[in-house]
Amino acid sequence: MAGPDHPGSVKSVASALQTTQTLAHLRRARDLIDRAYAEPLDVPTMATQALMSPAHFSREFKAAYGETPYAYLMTRRIERAMALLREGVSVTDACTAVGATSLGSFSSTFTEIAGETPSSYRSRSHDAAEAMPLCVAKILTRPTRYV
Repeated sequence: MAGPDHPGSVKSVASALQTTQTLAHLRRARDLIDRAYAEPLDVPTMATQALMSPAHFSREFKAAYGETPYAYLMTRRIERAMALLREGVSVTDACTAVGATSLGSFSSTFTEIAGETPSSYRSRSHDAAEAMPLCVAKILTRPTRYV
């Protein structure tokens, strides 16, 4: 006779469905971040999209994606800023285009994630990224906090 933790039991099926539902809700919030990165987003707004409380959302997001929702948002913003800087946009314009409200905080976060200041990133050559297919360049130039 199968116990309550047996793979085919009602309890284990409900747990699997809850995990699937949780991941679907988290994807909705992550999609919001990817789509509206330049908008003023905060954790409560993201949590509402995921149908969770802010604290529960933050824990579940970090467990699913390996970083906090705010860190994910900032990484997306820096990723977009890097693309703008490669196109020759000024640091100030890139800062405002990605939704950052403080040039100093933007520069600090950019330096933390990209490993160099926005000005030095903008001024150096990006011929290699421009020579490769866009889909490859997006993967190889994506910033990461965890190297």
